[in-house]
Amino acid sequence: MTETIACLSPLTEQQVRELAGTEDVKVLVAPEPPAPEAVREIVASADIVIADMTHRHRLDRASLAGMARCRLIQQPAVGFDVIDHLAAAEFGIPVANAAGFNADTVADWTLMGILNVVRHGARLDREMRAGGWRPAGPLHARDLRALTVGIVGMGNIGRQVAARVAAFGSRILYYDVVARDLPGCEPVTFDELLDRSDVVTLHLPLYAGSTALIGVEQLRRMRPGAILCNASRGPIVDEAALVEALESGHIGGAALDVFEVEPLAADSPLRSMENVFVNPHIAGGSEQARANLMEQTGANVRRVLAGEKPVNVVNGV
Repeated sequence: MTETIACLSPLTEQQVRELAGTEDVKVLVAPEPPAPEAVREIVASADIVIADMTHRHRLDRASLAGMARCRLIQQPAVGFDVIDHLAAAEFGIPVANAAGFNADTVADWTLMGILNVVRHGARLDREMRAGGWRPAGPLHARDLRALTVGIVGMGNIGRQVAARVAAFGSRILYYDVVARDLPGCEPVTFDELLDRSDVVTLHLPLYAGSTALIGVEQLRRMRPGAILCNASRGPIVDEAALVEALESGHIGGAALDVFEVEPLAADSPLRSMENVFVNPHIAGGSEQARANLMEQTGANVRRVLAGEKPVNVVNGV
């Protein structure tokens, strides 16, 4: 019996067959989002679902309830918040992600973002392109070596960030819900990390407990002039509270690749703040990361087609 793969990511039928390693599969491709009814229709008959790497098509409880044949939902990304993975567990459907596929890429961006804020790189570039030479205002530039960097989330990406920061000689604190033994890095409570860090960088998934993890209270706890970096998920930070903390001067700057609502509104105050470095959710984008992503996604699809168990399952099934 020919098996069916439903693809919610922007991939062609041929690309899906290449991931599956066979032409002997039926491929159903979702239309451009939003298309919840079309998604519900094509996943109902699927043996495998490749979820949406762009995080626009969602798999909610109603869709999952109709997926009686599904043996794997493969998310071609690290974040899986567009899938109701708890409901999927109730229905016995494993949800897997592509853990670590872009760890180096995001870690590189994180270092770039932090350095841009610490050394005012993007701001000075804009001023020079406008015809200036000497800085228009005070710099207060700092050496990364002199700063304490606090990493929230020491998974694949957090550990790569730590390795890069360690090369600069910074002191590294970290908070993680999983106990880890990481030489050269000091485990602390979340509050202690906020109290002691000059730079706080976030590397954790979005779930109920992490939404608005950085809010008014947490921003007030941070050191005056501290820098916040977020390349994980936008809703982890209360954006209005961050804007207020930046405007007041309590927070010295921010490097942001993700936002509460994407795309970032054209009139967002974050776009005009000189001490904020913003990118359009591309921290995980590189040629190497894309190749890793396709390889991990294809490998899991091929495992399940061969009757084997998938890896990187995030919902315990």
